[in-house]
Amino acid sequence: MSGIKIAAIVLIVAGLLGIMYGKFSYTKETHETKLGPIELSVKEKETVNVPAWAGVAAIAAGAALLLVPAKR
Repeated sequence: MSGIKIAAIVLIVAGLLGIMYGKFSYTKETHETKLGPIELSVKEKETVNVPAWAGVAAIAAGAALLLVPAKR
């Protein structure tokens, strides 16, 4: 399987997941402090909304990559 077909499949799957879920969350550490034996850290939860048009565009791009004949 060529790299273009793998990229196409990844785009299609990512587009489908973007349409189905619409958003994803992740946690990032913003501050960390050490005061002797005590360690303090602050973690913030971030949410990223995925627009529906981005999911549709990813699916369309993946489908286009699958349909374009490979040059040999």
